[in-house]
Amino acid sequence: MTDNGPERSPDGQAVGLRARWAIVLSSLAIIAVAVLTVVVLNNDDEPSGTAPGPSPTVTQPGPTVTVTATPEPTSSRTPTTSPDHRTFRYQPLWPFTSESAATAWQQAYRSGGKQPWHLDPAQTALSFTNGFLGFDEIGLVVAKSVRGDEAFVSVGYRADKNPPSVAAVIHLARLGPGDDAPWEVVGTRDSSLTLTQPRYGAVAGSPLTVGGRITGVDEAIRVDVRQASTGARLGTFCCVAAGGEGQPWSAQVTFQGATDPAVVIVASTGGHYQGVEAFAVTAIRTAD
Repeated sequence: MTDNGPERSPDGQAVGLRARWAIVLSSLAIIAVAVLTVVVLNNDDEPSGTAPGPSPTVTQPGPTVTVTATPEPTSSRTPTTSPDHRTFRYQPLWPFTSESAATAWQQAYRSGGKQPWHLDPAQTALSFTNGFLGFDEIGLVVAKSVRGDEAFVSVGYRADKNPPSVAAVIHLARLGPGDDAPWEVVGTRDSSLTLTQPRYGAVAGSPLTVGGRITGVDEAIRVDVRQASTGARLGTFCCVAAGGEGQPWSAQVTFQGATDPAVVIVASTGGHYQGVEAFAVTAIRTAD
């Protein structure tokens, strides 16, 4: 009897086949891991998880520019204002009737230096009060405020040994271009005696209703109509009896002979210490 070794059943054969397939699969897995390791090592310079694409375009930044304010030029003499052109926002009253008239004075002044008082707002205010209006009892500059192209000059008088009294605060503005633009009277800043009618710069003719408010005792308000080119009175009304605390007053005045583009309306009162103790002015444009 021949011995052929142990007998194998069908179940035994299946177990053997599975064992062989396990060995084969394990070998394949080892080979795959080795290949993958080599690939990774050979491509270690590529970013993980992205496919290499075209190289991006890089824009280089330009130079940094720092913007600074241009410093103002310095000089030994700094003028209050020196614009090449000024916008005049008021109605010219006196001494010039237009910017062209002011420019003509500038040219004459540059040639011969005549009438330098046009460059001083205080002297211009006094010349307006004494020379043009004829209020020669009012000869003091009580206060002055200048800001840029505008000035407010308080003119007044001294009664007996009392402190100076303010008769009016005259508003002036520079008319024309340049450092040597002259000062122009454009009105008054009113307090105890106000002149609100007619409206400043309005177009009006004769007869003219004039009015405002007054604070005082036993006042007599006189109204004059004048023009800068002649200085003569074109019309007068005298007088309105008034008084109290902020009481309204009004009068009607007729005038004729106006040739300037605008005329000056003047209201004045006084009589306690001197003939004129307070005044106010405004301007209208003539209807013709």
